Amino acid sequence: MERGKIVVDASVVVKWFVEEKYSKEALIIRDSFTEGLVDIVAPSLLCFEVLNALKYSGAFGEDELKEVAHILEDYQFTVYELRGAYAEKAVEIAMRKGITIYDASYVALALIKETELYTADEELLTKTQDLGITKHLRNFNLNAP
Repeated sequence: MERGKIVVDASVVVKWFVEEKYSKEALIIRDSFTEGLVDIVAPSLLCFEVLNALKYSGAFGEDELKEVAHILEDYQFTVYELRGAYAEKAVEIAMRKGITIYDASYVALALIKETELYTADEELLTKTQDLGITKHLRNFNLNAP
């Protein structure tokens, strides 16, 4: 059986490293990935956003952030550079939905890869709900169609 793929944004991955609301659900996604039950695809900016969020959380020093950078690299997510039709779709979504290009890059990737985007970003969920592909991370379910 082919394993499914999902897109996750930085709001999910940050919760792998800091205890926040929905961290438990985020860890279920991480564990599903590390156990080979699901593939994670993401824009190449994912690691930048995660490291930046952790830096500004105040909970991580330089050495800890370097370690997180290595951990993120070791996960070997399938990452996509923002170019071509993917870049065009991200711009279209950003302009039409009133969101950042950063957020739109996750949405566009999920649309292009015909999969779901999991996020904890309530504003992103609200602004893109009509697309039918953005899901709150609490709703992650390996058994869903």
